[in-house]
Amino acid sequence: MYIEQAYKSLHEFWRYVIGVIISIIGVGVFSMPHAIAIAMKSLSGGVDESQLEDLSYIMNLFDSNLNLVFMLLPFLGGLLFLLFSTKVIHQQTFTALTTAREKVDWGRVFFAFAFWGIVSSTLIAIGYFMEPETFELNFQLEPFLILCVIALLLIPIQTSFEEYLFRGYLMQGIGVLVKNKWFPLVITSVVFGLMHLANPEVEQLGPVIMVYYIGTGLFLAIITLMDEGLELALGFHAANNLFTALLVTADWTAFQTYSVFKDTSSPTEAGFFDIFMPVFVIFPLLILIFAKKYKWNNWKDKLFGKVEPPLPDDYKILD
Repeated sequence: MYIEQAYKSLHEFWRYVIGVIISIIGVGVFSMPHAIAIAMKSLSGGVDESQLEDLSYIMNLFDSNLNLVFMLLPFLGGLLFLLFSTKVIHQQTFTALTTAREKVDWGRVFFAFAFWGIVSSTLIAIGYFMEPETFELNFQLEPFLILCVIALLLIPIQTSFEEYLFRGYLMQGIGVLVKNKWFPLVITSVVFGLMHLANPEVEQLGPVIMVYYIGTGLFLAIITLMDEGLELALGFHAANNLFTALLVTADWTAFQTYSVFKDTSSPTEAGFFDIFMPVFVIFPLLILIFAKKYKWNNWKDKLFGKVEPPLPDDYKILD
């Protein structure tokens, strides 16, 4: 009963509003190093201030690895401030925010990470062998090794913040407010998708890319509710972003990295395979695989059932 874990803590909705605000402050505080670096570069005459509103220009002001650090640091701030909020404002344990199990099942995290890492790498390899003319070798040993260190340290933090905020904190908070599961499932997925509106992919591909972002949010929310915890979502999301950052980049994507390959195809060529195939084919297959492995049942109740306070015999309810 994952959403019901919120009843173990102080769960008035105003606390969640404050927690979100505190998390946003954390993102802002940890964005300051990037702002300071831009200001220092501007003072040295290395910045065209008329282009500071151009995201692609800002992303090219520094080396790709340094840019990646600046891009990912705000997520560290958001995660730290979010965990602070759950501990202080809600008096909620890390375990209760993560899972309905007695302890976090790290085996689930590593299984989802390894499984999707292998599958996503295989899909990239298939794309390369099918259309090698759309890829160019981008590998440089020293920058790539630095990228590996940065990516391994910070990308799981980035993806964990998004999971704990959307599939964890907001899923539980909205669930106990509206007393059902379908609404937080839908609303957190839509908001998760809309949070990506600033990504350069949206400008290049148009609104159709929101099908992928919102669809990914729905997939992660479904596996969280069906599995009664964040573990599978944490592993999948980390693998998805990490292997993408290490293996392939493109001039029009959010992650500009010293990856092994660069995709040279035009953004307009992204179509069924890039947007619709994952949402309508790959993600449903993954759900079936997870369901088989972890013996999911009672789908209707877990996805559309009511959220009700547990009986006093289960554990003490905090008002």
